[in-house]
Order: sequence, then C-alpha cells, then structure tokens
Amino acid sequence: MKTPAIEIKDLACTYVSEDGKNEEHYTAVKDVNLNIAEGEFVSIVGPTGCGKSTILNMTAGLLQPSHGTIRIFGEPLIGLNRRAGYMFQAENLMPWRNALDNVIAGLEFKGVPKSEAEKSGKQWLRKVGLAGFEDRYPHHLSGGMRKRVSMAQTLIMDPDIILMDESFSALDIQTRQLMENLLLDLWSAKKKAVLFITHDLDEAISMSDRVIVMSAGPGSHPIGEFVIDLPRPRDVTEVRADPRFVALHRAIWSVLREEVLKGYERQSQRRQGK
Repeated sequence: MKTPAIEIKDLACTYVSEDGKNEEHYTAVKDVNLNIAEGEFVSIVGPTGCGKSTILNMTAGLLQPSHGTIRIFGEPLIGLNRRAGYMFQAENLMPWRNALDNVIAGLEFKGVPKSEAEKSGKQWLRKVGLAGFEDRYPHHLSGGMRKRVSMAQTLIMDPDIILMDESFSALDIQTRQLMENLLLDLWSAKKKAVLFITHDLDEAISMSDRVIVMSAGPGSHPIGEFVIDLPRPRDVTEVRADPRFVALHRAIWSVLREEVLKGYERQSQRRQGK
C-alpha cells in the first residue's frame, strides 16, 4: 500500500487560558485518527465549534498538537507543512499588489525569476478564468474573482496537499457552485490530496471521496465516515439530483443532526453563563 499523504494518529489539542487567578483547559479535539491517500478528496463536517479548523491548522503545522502525531508522506510533521498549500476562509490577497503579482508572490519568495514567475502566473489566471485581469487590484475585483485569484495563488505552488478552510462560504450560491466546479476541474488534472473543511453538507458530498463527521465540542472526535460513491467527473449542481446523493445526504444528516443540536445548546448555555 502507498504511504498516505496525511496520517493523523490519536490527535488531540487542548487550549490553556489564564485569567490571572485560575488556569482553564479546553480540549477542542481528541482521539482523531485519519488517513488521506494521495489524490483523495476528503471533507470534514461538524457543528460550529467542533474543531474542524483546529485539525486543519495542526495539519498545516500552524498549531502544535497536545497529543498524537501527524505524518506527511510518512515523515513526522515538524514545524510548517512545506508540502501543503493552504487556502483560508478569509481573503489573504495583498491590496497593494495586482492580481498577477498576488498570484506569483509565493514563487517570488522562493526566488523564481520574475519573468518565469509572471509566465506561470498568467497561465494560472487563464486557468481560473481571469485572463485579461492581470493588472486589476483586489478592490477592483468581485468576491468570486478574488477567490479565483486566491485559488491560483495556492495552486501555482504545485503543493502535494491542498488544505481548504471554508474557502467558499462567503460567496453567493451561484458563484460558490462555479468555484466548486472549478476546483474539481483543477483537482482532477493532478489529483492532489485535499483536506476540505466545510459546514455545508451538500458541498461536502458533491465534492468529496469521503466525508468525516465530527461530534459537538468540547472534546470533538470523529463519529462517522462515509464513502461518497458518486461517479466522477461531477457537476456539483447536477449531482445533487442523483438519488444516491439524496440517500447519502440522509444517512450523513442522521448522524450530524444530533451533534448540530448539541452544539447549538452548548453555545446557548455559554451565552447565558451556565
């Protein structure tokens, strides 16, 4: 068997806070075990506050686990995950740089010659449907266009692993579906490992090979794993009418629904100071 692109074993993360008198511990996630194969698209869903982004940040090397191990292509993850590209929920474009200069920023930081970087950047802007917009600054672009620039900025680095944190959540539904299909088209060309965080169950099913369901926090952990056996290539709009999609949605929601209700109840208790 091939070495997994991502191997997560017994992972836990506990936050410690101090108010000057007492030390409080909050366990965001625990007992997380997950393997993601090279070329596999895996989504994690769960209620708000279940630690989805915490898992992603530990996989990126931005956050140190309290317990457990992460291996990247068989090697223990120490420091930043240099084999991963991270597409954040919030836009991370530099407002003083135009679209092309934003896309090639990572190549420039790596020392790639300007002319070579610009050639590659123009190719990637063309791939994401932004040919002719190279000179536009972020404030001149729509939300969907800025997301396309962010996607090109991530994928131009040719990462072996793509990490995505609610990357399309702020977009309107039509733009969102266009971006989802664009991502699937680009992913299918090279089949990199993808760990995708979303609160949208429809999005998770329509895009993924597997969907992992997390319990409500604190101490969130995986409580369900579903293989998405819908044929590829997929159109995220058309596939949602497939009877198998409906059956998968029903099965996953039957597990997720109770956890979402638990999450709402716990949030309400915290707001009331209980």
